[in-house]
Amino acid sequence: MGKFVIKQTKKGFRFGLKAANSAIIATSELYNTEQACRNGIASVMKNAPIATIENQTEENYATEKHPKFEIYRDKAGEYRFRLKALNGQPIAVSEGYKTVAGCMNGIQSVKKNAVDAQITMEE
Repeated sequence: MGKFVIKQTKKGFRFGLKAANSAIIATSELYNTEQACRNGIASVMKNAPIATIENQTEENYATEKHPKFEIYRDKAGEYRFRLKALNGQPIAVSEGYKTVAGCMNGIQSVKKNAVDAQITMEE
């Protein structure tokens, strides 16, 4: 089972979604309040399982409707994904992956782990 871990920083709150093996598979933007961060978590829990996948690294890729995972390449050439909510706002992003297959595995892990993940505060 996955776990959302909320972390308070000097500038606000952010969350990380950890897989059962404790690896972080997605992180959030910075939120001003803990409640806003929890709302972001709720949005990931709701949207991840039903989100389609739009692979923007393919030529002539099909544009999907929100909610969706967008796969793209970063400046370093690694593959990453971002989960966008129904309103088009990004709600979670990934680390860099060396391959599209690795990125797809990350997306599947988010879809699986976000649904019934526990929510905790970082100690």
